[in-house]
Amino acid sequence: MTSIYWFRRDRRLADNPALQSALTQSDCLLPLTLRPIDETTPWGFARVGPHRHAFELQSLAGLAKSLASLGSALFQPQTPGIEGLLAVAQDNGIKDVFCEDIPAPEQQQAVSALRQAGLRVHALEQSALLPHAALPFEPDQAPLVFTEFRRQAEKHGVLPRQPLPAPSVLPALPASALNAEEFGAALRLQIGPDDKPVAASLPLTTPSAFPYQLADWHGDEISAQRHLHRYFSSDLPSHYKETRNQLIGTDYSTKFSPWLAVGAVTGAQIWQALNTYENVHGANDSTYWIWFELLWRDHFRLMMQRFGDKLFTPGGLTTEPSPITKPNQQGFDRWRSGRTGHRLIDAGMRELAATGYLSNRMRQIVASYLIHDLRGDWQAGAAWFEHCLIDFDVHSNQGNWAYIAGVGTDPRGGRRFNPDKQADDHDRHGQYRTLWDTP
Repeated sequence: MTSIYWFRRDRRLADNPALQSALTQSDCLLPLTLRPIDETTPWGFARVGPHRHAFELQSLAGLAKSLASLGSALFQPQTPGIEGLLAVAQDNGIKDVFCEDIPAPEQQQAVSALRQAGLRVHALEQSALLPHAALPFEPDQAPLVFTEFRRQAEKHGVLPRQPLPAPSVLPALPASALNAEEFGAALRLQIGPDDKPVAASLPLTTPSAFPYQLADWHGDEISAQRHLHRYFSSDLPSHYKETRNQLIGTDYSTKFSPWLAVGAVTGAQIWQALNTYENVHGANDSTYWIWFELLWRDHFRLMMQRFGDKLFTPGGLTTEPSPITKPNQQGFDRWRSGRTGHRLIDAGMRELAATGYLSNRMRQIVASYLIHDLRGDWQAGAAWFEHCLIDFDVHSNQGNWAYIAGVGTDPRGGRRFNPDKQADDHDRHGQYRTLWDTP
């Protein structure tokens, strides 16, 4: 059987059950990634900004190189979006498509379109930390409140699956693809001289908490595994809870989120490394908190699987009309450009725009300020984060914004962070504000 493997948010060879399934069922396999569709948000900016685009290219360039080392290649149709995959399947007489299953409305619609066109899509959920089959409830009945979700998962001893090794061989490429002129370039058009991704040429002009322009921080699987080893070879996990709310530097948090977002590493791989670390060095509140935050990521995925499109409406999961009937557009514009007049907020927004990254603490603070102080549109804020963040994940991003806005799963009905108190708690001596004072 000749099949397509569609790489989505799983840009890795190791711990990829959907890819393993494709390998066992295919005589020839065409690895494929889709060219993104250029889209503009309702607020007038591109869905994907330059930093996120650069990191995405790094992840794809690394995947292409890994596939080439096993005698395969990564192809990308010229036609953007799902239409490109349909054209490839039709031109090559391929009926079977393997891919990961992503529980988000837009991603589910893409799979439905392939099936409606007559393709057999073998989609497997594989990016959650906890296997759905092991949960003590049906995924679409997951508890609304995170604390209850965590309590039930831990009470029943639900653990991640054991990560899979990378394949040592891959099926042959289809002869039709090898001979097709339009596939000849594969992803080489996106890889510059000396086999370096074009993304690496985006200059590192400011201090960054995630300097993805540097080789150790690239978006590919090899860099992700190096960071995993580096992090758990240090004593940082034992102090994570104490440092996680800091604002400056590369070591205050685990920094796994960008690689998780593109699928260069999995939650199961992180859990395995964490478990090994605890067996050697002992467990404490800090090592538990790494597990705790991986569980948060799972909960957001389950909430989107359960509620889908509702999380993309102004009222979210609530039945009450939004108290903000006319969002503050001017306030939003000042917010995203770092010109609100509040030094801490402006520092955070300037860091986000300059680097494509922002600490979790600052994300909460700036989101709260837009929603509760400026009376801005939380959906516009979520869209701006989607534009900027190299670690954009649709489940966590939408879920977190709805949570802070009071239209998600927060039992307290939203969270306002007092920016003055936050500045005093987390930037008492003003180092962070001084660092980002200049636009």
